Amino acid sequence: MAIFRGLGNRGDRPLNSGWHMVVSDAGQFASPADIPAAQKRIAAPVPGTVAQALEAGGRFDRTAPVALEHRDFWYLLELSGEAPGPARLVFEGLAAIAEVYLNGQRVLDSRSQFATNDVPVSLAGNDTLAIAFRALAPHLKATGPRAKWRPQMITPPGMRMVRATLLGHMPGWCPEVHAIGPWRPVHLLREGGVEVDSLRVSAGLSAEGDGLLSVSFRFAGRAKDLRIQCGETTMPVTIGASDRLSAALRIEGVTPWWPHTHGPSKLYPLSLVVDGRQLPLGRVGFRNIELDCGADGRGFGIAINGVPVFCRGAVWTTSDIVNLPGGRTAYEPWLRLAQAAGMNMIRIGGTMAYESADFFELCDELGIMVWQDFMFANFDYPASDPDFADLVRREAENLLGAIQGSPSLTVLCGGSEIYQQAAMMGLPERVWAGPVTEEILPSVYEDYRPDVIYVPNTPFGGAMPFSPNEGITHYYGVGAYCRPLEDARRAEVRFSAESLAFAQVPEQVTLDAHLPVPPVHHPDWKGRVPRDRGASWDFEDVRDHYLQDLYGLDPARLRREDPMRYLDFSRAVTSEVSEATYAEWRRPGSTCKGALVWTLQDLLPGPGWGVVDSTGLPKPVWHGLRRAFRPIQLMFSDEGTNGLYLHAINDTAEALDVTLDVSALREGAHPVVSGRRDLELGARSQVSLAVTDIFGAFFDTAYAFRFGPPAHDVTVGRMLLGDLEMVSAFHFPRGRAAAMHAASLGAELGEDADGAFIALATDRLAQSVSLTVPGYLPDDNWFHLAPGRKKIARLHPFGERPERIEGEIRQLGASSVIHI
Repeated sequence: MAIFRGLGNRGDRPLNSGWHMVVSDAGQFASPADIPAAQKRIAAPVPGTVAQALEAGGRFDRTAPVALEHRDFWYLLELSGEAPGPARLVFEGLAAIAEVYLNGQRVLDSRSQFATNDVPVSLAGNDTLAIAFRALAPHLKATGPRAKWRPQMITPPGMRMVRATLLGHMPGWCPEVHAIGPWRPVHLLREGGVEVDSLRVSAGLSAEGDGLLSVSFRFAGRAKDLRIQCGETTMPVTIGASDRLSAALRIEGVTPWWPHTHGPSKLYPLSLVVDGRQLPLGRVGFRNIELDCGADGRGFGIAINGVPVFCRGAVWTTSDIVNLPGGRTAYEPWLRLAQAAGMNMIRIGGTMAYESADFFELCDELGIMVWQDFMFANFDYPASDPDFADLVRREAENLLGAIQGSPSLTVLCGGSEIYQQAAMMGLPERVWAGPVTEEILPSVYEDYRPDVIYVPNTPFGGAMPFSPNEGITHYYGVGAYCRPLEDARRAEVRFSAESLAFAQVPEQVTLDAHLPVPPVHHPDWKGRVPRDRGASWDFEDVRDHYLQDLYGLDPARLRREDPMRYLDFSRAVTSEVSEATYAEWRRPGSTCKGALVWTLQDLLPGPGWGVVDSTGLPKPVWHGLRRAFRPIQLMFSDEGTNGLYLHAINDTAEALDVTLDVSALREGAHPVVSGRRDLELGARSQVSLAVTDIFGAFFDTAYAFRFGPPAHDVTVGRMLLGDLEMVSAFHFPRGRAAAMHAASLGAELGEDADGAFIALATDRLAQSVSLTVPGYLPDDNWFHLAPGRKKIARLHPFGERPERIEGEIRQLGASSVIHI
């Protein structure tokens, strides 16, 4: 029986303290009675993992993890203070092969990390509870039904038979920390109070804009009057089929829930009123989701409340690779950074792990849509095994049962790269598409969350499932495949569920504290660089390719002669590539309706894929993405002999009266030609203008006709609201290297009612200006600075603050440092 955890049952006792762990050889103890009293015990957090307990005791190092799958781990608890009688033990997640004993009697065998187990028991008083997490290694040797294909990136192949996260089993992708232990809460339930089971909540909008709420559930307990209340509206429940209680509410004048980039993310409290007493069921948001396949039927786009939304964000990994936490305090810093970067979608990929309801509640609040993969990736899963199929269904039901009414859930996906893996091995479609993604999971989706979009796999659609010009792709043309930046348009990407993977270099403060070694060739450094297993290259090689392509520098020589400058160019280049690629994808007329970056956060400090390092500090690329993801945006596109175009976007619900200002500068300083255009930028609208229309005359801004030497090296666009610069854009007709200048920067530290700031000015274009201010996070960083107007960079407290604000300012075009 699955209990809605938000109800707060009066007999619910979380078993989250007093646990101890015993480590033994595989099979050494058949039952808890075999464990000697003198056997060493260590304190173990619950919820938590074996690695977490060992790390706390100084017996595990996440940077050099030891294998755990060859040992048994026993979690032991003395249950004191409980009266004899019936009870239920609820285990929300046991990773992965577990046996549960109460007073020495085996009461449960669990075979899935992702399934909840609800076990009726009888307590005797002074009870003992034991959980044996059996060695995973023997189970990984099980073959099962013959696999039609075998992926290389996941080891060992036996992981297809075990229902556990793939984190820790992908060499080159993440540290080999194996998930073992009671990673989700354990509860003891006694009779008393009331319980709500099998809760279903559907919240949408009528054509008139009213909120439409449908609630149904099973109820255990005594009550004379039961009502559902949402906001200020209540409705008595009625008894329907199969003893289910239900209520349907129509709420006038609701404020719709929007992704934060497009409007407020309004939530309404939902309660069950039992004889006048309110019992919270959580919160709901009213919104409608539609799939937009485009005029040709080949696209993949998402409309919220009838408005097309360009989805931008990142793929989630985990907030801690050792602890695998599931609480609000663990999630919140990461998700707030995602929101601050302008991300309106997070994808939980099929190689990761299910997150708890707290994750979705935070995304509801923050206005972040969630793309949820079911935890299946790459393998040919044994769906013909009835026990396996039953686990698949239970896992999906447990996940969706816990997040009823969550407006942030937007896409459910059958898994990651299963179809791609088979297709790339030359197998036909009838082989890739199996019962897991085509039958079992869709049936659970229809029952639990039919208000969202379901796709059987990602990537999906097209001549091949990974073809970018139809459906959903994983686009690494710009990125791993080292294609030119123009490929972002040539590929005709429709929607990319993951993209732009680079070895992202963190800020120097993180390297100094956690990886103080020479970059690139030191073994400790290389150990943190992601790579595809078996490939002759890694993602640092990819970054170096674009460093040379954009700046005309030899990465190897720069690294030898000036390693710090090499790191700064490495930090800047991934930001530049990301901004340029998203500018292409977001421009009016683009085929692309959304793209997510691989990945949000690192698992260890160093040059990982994450745009936020594992300490929680944004990397330089985070700032570039923050500019690329702005709801109010300005960008250039080079249309060849059609000239340079300026695109203005307003995703917000408010119309804007703005001025567009464009200047072509020679030597980054002297205007050759300039122009202004007043513009009414409507709510949720886009406008494209030829720059020559703004100038009022022909000028070869894109340097397409090449009538002699170019007259300028950079074009600067600004969107002004009155005298306030809202956003800016830059175009380099001859490339960034030709516009690299040693600018004379001026900086002044100040403070006003809104806090500390740095006012910056320059005599000419300064590329990738970086601000390092310990204890503060600038609201913009690694930005280009043009002459003619001061830039105010706000400093927001971040981490431990010193008594005095001090910092350094650098630019790519000069090795000098400005101290403030």
